[in-house]
Amino acid sequence: MKSTLLFFLIFTTVVTSQNKKALEKSTTKPFELGVIEAIQSTILSEKRILNIYLPEGYQQNDTIQYAVIYLLDGGADEDFIHTVGLVQYNTFSWINRIPKSIVVGIANTDRRRDFTFPTSIEEDKKRFPTTGGSSKFIDFIEKELQPFIQGKYKTNHSKTIIGQSLGGLLVAEILFTKPTLFDKYIIISPSLWWNDGSLLKQNPEILHENFTQKTAVYIGVGKEGLAPTKNPHVMEVEANLLSDKLKQTKSKNVKTYFDYMPEEDHATSSHPALFNAFRLLYPVKKN
Repeated sequence: MKSTLLFFLIFTTVVTSQNKKALEKSTTKPFELGVIEAIQSTILSEKRILNIYLPEGYQQNDTIQYAVIYLLDGGADEDFIHTVGLVQYNTFSWINRIPKSIVVGIANTDRRRDFTFPTSIEEDKKRFPTTGGSSKFIDFIEKELQPFIQGKYKTNHSKTIIGQSLGGLLVAEILFTKPTLFDKYIIISPSLWWNDGSLLKQNPEILHENFTQKTAVYIGVGKEGLAPTKNPHVMEVEANLLSDKLKQTKSKNVKTYFDYMPEEDHATSSHPALFNAFRLLYPVKKN
């Protein structure tokens, strides 16, 4: 009797364990946040990985077209996941702050190369020998990346670019050199100290009266202090100088927002800045 009962208990335990494992196996699946594309760049002579978030309800065969947000430092282990979270949050129907958007995260291979223009500072040339390739990277965005996204996905005319630190420097360079590539620019903690602050000395097209594209610029910066340079450059001061320069534009089509966040630093600025950027760039319309 005892042996029969013991057998029954063991048998029941084994069966229950097997059923539980089978249930776990059948109900466990990956949580998918987006899709991964690989694009072979002729301009950069390398393959680039794109992490792409498609908004809820996206269907390739319908007629709806979506805004596109291009994200520098867009790798899965960089800024892609937390940025997508903010985009999704701000497009919830009960918030509806920004339009439903496709997010294109550009994963890095060599960000110092891609995000910087050539420098005349010998010390920086020695410390960062691969720098100076931003012109090629901007060409890649214009001539390969944007056409690829527009050809494969259902996009409209709205294009935003986001960059932080050296990425913010690149976004500022695009704004100054090819301002019509995007209509919204989100510049966070930009490394404007690069090449002894030479970008701030330029007189770009966007400052002129004949610049006609409607363009919105957000510049966010924390209390970040001195840049890693021989000549003194204070990050938040130079971000403010960029804002002041843009606000002096003679064009009526350019709107600039400056956001100083004294409670944040260079490491923590990107997420709160992006939240603020969406709020400022898409103000609630009064009835």
